[in-house]
Amino acid sequence: MKGGIGPRTAGPDPSTRGVFVMADIRQFRYGTDNLGYVIHSGRYAAAVDGGATAAISAFLKKNRLDLVEILNTHSHADHTSGNRILARETRAPVADMDEIAARDSFSVGDATVEVIRTPGHSRDSVCYRVEKNLISGDTLLNGTVGNCFSGDFRAFFASLKQLMNLPDDTLVCAGHDYVRASIAFARTLEPSNSALDDFEKAYDPACVYSTIGQELAVNPYFRFSQASIVSRLEAAGYPTGTEYDRWYGLMQME
Repeated sequence: MKGGIGPRTAGPDPSTRGVFVMADIRQFRYGTDNLGYVIHSGRYAAAVDGGATAAISAFLKKNRLDLVEILNTHSHADHTSGNRILARETRAPVADMDEIAARDSFSVGDATVEVIRTPGHSRDSVCYRVEKNLISGDTLLNGTVGNCFSGDFRAFFASLKQLMNLPDDTLVCAGHDYVRASIAFARTLEPSNSALDDFEKAYDPACVYSTIGQELAVNPYFRFSQASIVSRLEAAGYPTGTEYDRWYGLMQME
């Protein structure tokens, strides 16, 4: 498994245990390590990967928010598990993944949500960008990336290159908390990378996120051209002639 985290920039709402504010994004933990989100602006909200149905319903009720749409980052069952319950409780429509992928953006209240198509982890993977927040599902996890279940590694690499080019201060709000395993794997490749120490010290499972800048400093799947990683790949017998070769080699190592 793969993962990571950055420093906290927002504190907890003591009235809602385990649920924390990041700008106009609220994070909800469910299952063993899944993370879902509510985007809200004014009196309107949209759920993304809303498996934490009870906590999301309570949050909507407490804040008098109207849920206008139920969204997913991709169609894997651990991310869609809350759709039916939320739809029944709120009467909000569940967006079809193909329909979502056809959009460039949409609105939630006064907030504009950009849809970034990121096939690779799955054929239908997308990310949602809201101002400086990126809800990245299983495409980009904090400190790592998802598995390539689609089998289309070149598409996955192209998707990650898009995300690497986002502004450094973009907050990465991922679909799972795999932080500790991800840091451990990164240390096997770059044991002298001091940024990993800072990354681990800042980890707080109550509010899990990082920045693109931090990902560039610690995430092996963003650091495929670092000399130390190239040396490890060569020692393991993987081709290193191109960026794709190096990234693909890393995807085979873990």
